[in-house]
Amino acid sequence: MSQQSIKGGPNHATSIPLRSVEHHWLTIFKKYDADNDGKISVRELYNQVNGPNFTNDIPKHAVQNIVKQFDVNSDGFIDFDEFVILMESDIGRRLINRTLNRYIKHTVVPRKRKIQTHRDITDGEYEDEYTCSPPPICMLLVSTIEIAFFLYDLYSLLFSSKSKYAGFTDGPFRFGPVAELTLYTPSKRSEIWRFFTYMFVHANFFHLFVNVTVQLLLGIPLEMVHHWWRVLIIYLAGVLAGSLGTSVFDPTTSLVGASGGVYAIITAHLSTIILNWSEMEHAGWQLTIFLILMVVDFGQFIYYRYFLQVDLRIGYEAHLAGAVAGLLVGVYVLRNLEVHSWEKVLKWICFALYIVLTALAVFYNIFYL
Repeated sequence: MSQQSIKGGPNHATSIPLRSVEHHWLTIFKKYDADNDGKISVRELYNQVNGPNFTNDIPKHAVQNIVKQFDVNSDGFIDFDEFVILMESDIGRRLINRTLNRYIKHTVVPRKRKIQTHRDITDGEYEDEYTCSPPPICMLLVSTIEIAFFLYDLYSLLFSSKSKYAGFTDGPFRFGPVAELTLYTPSKRSEIWRFFTYMFVHANFFHLFVNVTVQLLLGIPLEMVHHWWRVLIIYLAGVLAGSLGTSVFDPTTSLVGASGGVYAIITAHLSTIILNWSEMEHAGWQLTIFLILMVVDFGQFIYYRYFLQVDLRIGYEAHLAGAVAGLLVGVYVLRNLEVHSWEKVLKWICFALYIVLTALAVFYNIFYL
């Protein structure tokens, strides 16, 4: 164990034993110890974060709370020992990763914090708590599979005259061998896997591009906070709801595309906003934007289908069912920053409602179709 001398005040020095890892923290500590007196005051922190050379080590709105939480001896300062405790805590590690995760700020709600404060919390303070560990690979993997299947089918169709496979048609669309095995079609409803695997089939490049783009832009931020398995549950719940909803409300229509899962990811963001309204910055604006997108999308469907009598061959029943599933399942499985008693009740109501709706749709498919 090595020794490093740090000034403990204007007229004396204190010898502090340092572990090897603490040498790194010492460099950062000296950066914020502007007057080199061996401790960091609130004023020094504020001067640093408002100065031209600030590199976002600590969020501006978190300075006061950090001092309150880690000023162990309540002297209004953070000494080096307290600084090491801060940097080696979960909060410290998340602050260090803040720059890497800046691009998804204000999108989803973070993990529960281990150190509880109440009245001194500023809205949005913990929206900096994103992490790339473990890496968000779920939506990347799903998107890669969807792209690979689409390219394989496209290859089969382009070279069908030279191969044994000649493709098959469904209405105006022409599909390849993967689609033949995986798309949802009413005549093959007994093949249960099709209620899920239709997500891997897309009608054209634009259809694929839109779905992959949206699920990556919105799914990856969710994974970085709530972990891949929660996002995958929501995605698959939306996919299943999409096929079941289509089978109930439009039973003669085949279904392709991942739109059910995509809409589930969209409304999962609404779940985080609803449950964590007071902890998020600009929650009202986020909610407004999502609602506008949903209203425009379904409004277009209603206008074309019922006013212009034009069938766009878009599975809006799957969109709507997937959106409902994402909202219900999202409320139940996603992390919640501040858990209130009414939210616990809401979670179970949403879970029960999803189970009941899914069971009714399955029952309808078995006994009435």
